[in-house]
Amino acid sequence: MKILAVADTVTAKLLEKTADGLPYIPDVDLIIGCGDLPPEYLSNLRARYDVPLYYVLGNHDIRHDASPPIGCRLLDRTIITHSGIRITGFSGSRWYNGGLNQYTEQEMAGKIRKMWFQLWRQKGIDLLITHAPPRYINDAEDPCHRGFHVFRKFITRYKPGYLLHGHIHTLFEDQSLRTTTFDATKIINCYGYYTLEIQSS
Repeated sequence: MKILAVADTVTAKLLEKTADGLPYIPDVDLIIGCGDLPPEYLSNLRARYDVPLYYVLGNHDIRHDASPPIGCRLLDRTIITHSGIRITGFSGSRWYNGGLNQYTEQEMAGKIRKMWFQLWRQKGIDLLITHAPPRYINDAEDPCHRGFHVFRKFITRYKPGYLLHGHIHTLFEDQSLRTTTFDATKIINCYGYYTLEIQSS
Protein backbone atom coordinates (compact mmCIF):
# COMPACT_ATOMS: atom_id res chain seq x y z
CA MET A 1 0.00 0.00 0.00
CA LYS A 2 1.42 3.34 -1.05
CA ILE A 3 0.83 6.18 1.42
CA LEU A 4 1.21 9.91 0.77
CA ALA A 5 1.76 11.73 4.08
CA VAL A 6 1.51 15.53 4.29
CA ALA A 7 2.20 17.97 7.13
CA ASP A 8 2.67 21.61 8.07
CA THR A 9 3.16 23.31 4.71
CA VAL A 10 1.07 23.45 1.54
CA THR A 11 2.78 22.01 -1.52
CA ALA A 12 -0.31 22.20 -3.70
CA LYS A 13 1.49 23.35 -6.85
CA LEU A 14 3.49 20.14 -6.74
CA LEU A 15 1.07 17.55 -5.37
CA GLU A 16 -1.94 18.76 -7.35
CA LYS A 17 0.05 19.14 -10.57
CA THR A 18 -1.21 17.02 -13.43
CA ALA A 19 0.63 15.14 -16.12
CA ASP A 20 -1.62 13.74 -18.83
CA GLY A 21 -4.54 14.16 -16.43
CA LEU A 22 -2.97 11.96 -13.74
CA PRO A 23 -1.96 12.84 -10.15
CA TYR A 24 1.64 13.97 -9.73
CA ILE A 25 2.48 11.00 -7.50
CA PRO A 26 1.09 7.87 -9.14
CA ASP A 27 -0.58 4.88 -7.51
CA VAL A 28 -1.30 6.45 -4.11
CA ASP A 29 -3.66 4.24 -2.08
CA LEU A 30 -4.07 6.39 1.05
CA ILE A 31 -3.35 9.96 2.18
CA ILE A 32 -2.42 10.82 5.77
CA GLY A 33 -2.51 14.38 7.14
CA CYS A 34 -0.19 14.97 10.11
CA GLY A 35 -1.54 18.39 11.06
CA ASP A 36 -1.24 22.16 10.52
CA LEU A 37 -2.78 22.09 7.04
CA PRO A 38 -5.76 24.12 5.76
CA PRO A 39 -8.95 22.07 5.40
CA GLU A 40 -9.26 23.19 1.77
CA TYR A 41 -5.88 21.68 0.98
CA LEU A 42 -6.84 18.33 2.47
CA SER A 43 -10.17 18.43 0.62
CA ASN A 44 -8.38 19.12 -2.67
CA LEU A 45 -5.90 16.29 -2.15
CA ARG A 46 -8.72 13.90 -1.31
CA ALA A 47 -10.57 14.86 -4.50
CA ARG A 48 -7.45 14.95 -6.68
CA TYR A 49 -6.18 11.50 -5.76
CA ASP A 50 -9.63 9.97 -5.15
CA VAL A 51 -8.44 7.84 -2.21
CA PRO A 52 -9.30 7.90 1.52
CA LEU A 53 -7.69 10.66 3.56
CA TYR A 54 -7.28 10.38 7.34
CA TYR A 55 -5.83 13.22 9.41
CA VAL A 56 -4.93 14.57 12.84
CA LEU A 57 -4.97 18.22 13.90
CA GLY A 58 -1.94 20.35 14.64
CA ASN A 59 -1.53 23.22 17.07
CA HIS A 60 -2.26 25.76 14.31
CA ASP A 61 -5.43 24.07 13.03
CA ILE A 62 -8.11 26.49 14.23
CA ARG A 63 -10.73 26.27 11.45
CA HIS A 64 -11.37 22.55 11.20
CA ASP A 65 -14.29 22.48 13.65
CA ALA A 66 -16.19 25.09 11.64
CA SER A 67 -15.17 23.83 8.20
CA PRO A 68 -13.72 20.30 8.29
CA PRO A 69 -12.08 18.98 5.12
CA ILE A 70 -14.64 17.49 2.76
CA GLY A 71 -14.57 13.71 2.42
CA CYS A 72 -11.78 13.29 4.98
CA ARG A 73 -11.86 11.54 8.35
CA LEU A 74 -10.39 12.77 11.62
CA LEU A 75 -8.25 10.09 13.26
CA ASP A 76 -7.90 11.63 16.70
CA ARG A 77 -8.43 8.93 19.36
CA THR A 78 -10.07 6.52 16.93
CA ILE A 79 -8.90 3.27 15.38
CA ILE A 80 -9.50 2.61 11.71
CA THR A 81 -8.63 -0.55 9.80
CA HIS A 82 -7.77 0.18 6.19
CA SER A 83 -6.80 -2.71 3.89
CA GLY A 84 -5.90 -4.71 6.98
CA ILE A 85 -3.72 -1.91 8.42
CA ARG A 86 -4.69 -0.81 11.95
CA ILE A 87 -4.34 2.98 12.21
CA THR A 88 -4.83 5.38 15.10
CA GLY A 89 -3.84 8.97 15.77
CA PHE A 90 -3.52 11.77 18.30
CA SER A 91 -3.91 15.45 17.48
CA GLY A 92 -2.00 18.34 18.97
CA SER A 93 1.31 19.47 20.38
CA ARG A 94 2.77 20.03 23.82
CA TRP A 95 1.16 22.87 25.79
CA TYR A 96 3.10 26.12 25.44
CA ASN A 97 0.69 29.11 25.41
CA GLY A 98 -2.80 27.74 26.01
CA GLY A 99 -3.94 27.68 22.38
CA LEU A 100 -6.10 25.08 20.68
CA ASN A 101 -4.86 21.51 20.32
CA GLN A 102 -2.17 21.91 22.97
CA TYR A 103 -1.84 19.33 25.75
CA THR A 104 0.28 18.69 28.79
CA GLU A 105 2.07 15.38 29.08
CA GLN A 106 -0.56 14.26 31.60
CA GLU A 107 -3.45 15.22 29.32
CA MET A 108 -2.03 13.27 26.39
CA ALA A 109 -1.37 10.28 28.63
CA GLY A 110 -5.00 10.44 29.75
CA LYS A 111 -6.22 10.40 26.15
CA ILE A 112 -4.22 7.26 25.48
CA ARG A 113 -5.38 5.58 28.70
CA LYS A 114 -9.02 6.09 27.70
CA MET A 115 -8.34 4.04 24.57
CA TRP A 116 -6.84 1.03 26.37
CA PHE A 117 -9.75 -1.31 25.70
CA GLN A 118 -9.90 -0.46 22.00
CA LEU A 119 -6.14 -0.90 21.71
CA TRP A 120 -6.21 -4.19 23.64
CA ARG A 121 -9.00 -5.51 21.43
CA GLN A 122 -7.05 -4.63 18.27
CA LYS A 123 -3.99 -6.53 19.58
CA GLY A 124 -1.65 -3.81 18.43
CA ILE A 125 -1.38 -0.93 15.97
CA ASP A 126 0.38 -0.88 12.61
CA LEU A 127 0.41 2.86 11.92
CA LEU A 128 0.39 5.65 14.53
CA ILE A 129 -0.31 9.19 13.26
CA THR A 130 0.55 12.20 15.43
CA HIS A 131 1.28 15.86 14.97
CA ALA A 132 4.06 16.09 17.54
CA PRO A 133 6.88 13.53 17.64
CA PRO A 134 7.92 11.42 20.63
CA ARG A 135 10.18 13.18 23.14
CA TYR A 136 13.87 13.14 22.16
CA ILE A 137 13.09 11.66 18.74
CA ASN A 138 12.99 14.16 15.87
CA ASP A 139 11.83 16.90 18.31
CA ALA A 140 13.36 20.19 19.53
CA GLU A 141 14.04 21.82 22.89
CA ASP A 142 11.81 24.91 22.74
CA PRO A 143 8.52 24.49 24.69
CA CYS A 144 6.38 24.35 21.54
CA HIS A 145 8.35 21.66 19.74
CA ARG A 146 9.14 19.20 22.49
CA GLY A 147 7.65 15.79 21.85
CA PHE A 148 5.57 13.61 24.17
CA HIS A 149 7.19 11.06 26.48
CA VAL A 150 3.97 9.06 26.39
CA PHE A 151 4.40 8.39 22.67
CA ARG A 152 7.59 6.49 23.51
CA LYS A 153 5.61 4.39 25.99
CA PHE A 154 2.93 3.82 23.34
CA ILE A 155 5.56 2.53 20.93
CA THR A 156 7.02 0.16 23.51
CA ARG A 157 3.62 -1.22 24.49
CA TYR A 158 1.72 -1.40 21.19
CA LYS A 159 4.64 -1.76 18.76
CA PRO A 160 3.40 0.11 15.68
CA GLY A 161 5.43 -0.49 12.56
CA TYR A 162 5.44 3.24 11.82
CA LEU A 163 4.80 6.56 13.53
CA LEU A 164 4.19 9.43 11.10
CA HIS A 165 4.35 12.98 12.46
CA GLY A 166 4.74 16.61 11.46
CA HIS A 167 5.32 19.73 13.61
CA ILE A 168 9.11 19.85 13.17
CA HIS A 169 9.86 22.04 10.15
CA THR A 170 12.96 20.60 8.53
CA LEU A 171 13.97 20.61 4.88
CA PHE A 172 15.48 17.24 4.03
CA GLU A 173 17.97 17.11 1.17
CA ASP A 174 18.66 13.52 2.20
CA GLN A 175 15.26 11.86 2.60
CA SER A 176 16.71 9.07 4.74
CA LEU A 177 17.27 11.64 7.51
CA ARG A 178 13.51 11.88 8.02
CA THR A 179 13.44 8.45 9.66
CA THR A 180 14.55 7.38 13.13
CA THR A 181 14.06 3.87 14.47
CA PHE A 182 13.02 3.34 18.09
CA ASP A 183 12.24 -0.11 19.46
CA ALA A 184 11.68 -1.42 15.89
CA THR A 185 9.20 1.40 15.04
CA LYS A 186 10.15 3.67 12.15
CA ILE A 187 9.41 7.29 13.17
CA ILE A 188 9.13 9.58 10.14
CA ASN A 189 8.99 13.38 10.01
CA CYS A 190 6.52 14.03 7.16
CA TYR A 191 7.05 17.82 6.92
CA GLY A 192 5.91 18.93 3.45
CA TYR A 193 5.17 15.52 2.01
CA TYR A 194 6.59 12.04 2.08
CA THR A 195 5.64 8.74 0.43
CA LEU A 196 6.14 5.28 1.84
CA GLU A 197 4.97 1.80 1.02
CA ILE A 198 3.84 -0.68 3.65
CA GLN A 199 2.54 -4.20 3.26
CA SER A 200 -1.23 -4.52 3.56
CA SER A 201 -3.16 -7.71 4.17
